[in-house]
Amino acid sequence: MSDPVFIIGSIVVVVWSITTHEVAHGWVADKLGDPTARLMGRLTLNPIPHIDPVFTILIPGILFFMGAPIFGGAKPVPVDMRNLRHPWRDWALVGLAGPLSNILIGFLCAGLFSVFVRMGREVDTIGCMVLGMGALSNFALAGFNLLPIPPLDGSRVAQYFLPPTARRTYLQLERYGLFLVMGIVLLFRGALGWYLQSVIEPLLRLAGGVFGVTAELFTSINMILSP
Repeated sequence: MSDPVFIIGSIVVVVWSITTHEVAHGWVADKLGDPTARLMGRLTLNPIPHIDPVFTILIPGILFFMGAPIFGGAKPVPVDMRNLRHPWRDWALVGLAGPLSNILIGFLCAGLFSVFVRMGREVDTIGCMVLGMGALSNFALAGFNLLPIPPLDGSRVAQYFLPPTARRTYLQLERYGLFLVMGIVLLFRGALGWYLQSVIEPLLRLAGGVFGVTAELFTSINMILSP
């Protein structure tokens, strides 16, 4: 889908989604005892403070020109684990907040998509396709971030279930996080694609079923993904 309006609309939705993802981390951390993100002005939906030159611009750009699957993110919100009331449990909850926000946005996009359909809009109109892409990309962001690979959010959840000695070793992997994530994306594209599909498709079916637009939602997304 090369329509410039669709591309711009999709970029706006994705930027808003990754911004909300980070705000969710900071908001939950604040509620659990750590005000760091709030004090640094990061609990805002203004995307500018959340832009990371590497994860938001450089990596997606490189992957786009390489023809590889595109991923990226916003600048991680600062969280001081020492301020959390129950450090390891709360660290896991802070980690879950980001993917959960993306799942909620995916359902919001599906709900708005259903409104457009009930208003008589065709599924191949720009509005429907941007919302379909919004649902697809947010469910993909949630699935990707739940991978238990430091520094992705799934690693925070995994740490909670590890014994202390294994936890320390696991934490040391975070310094290599960028290389680990890029290695997964570039070297295990097939496995990553299978995993993401196993997350995205059930969520799309659930969201479509809730709003009664399963067939229309999949039709719109197939149009987006078709060459």
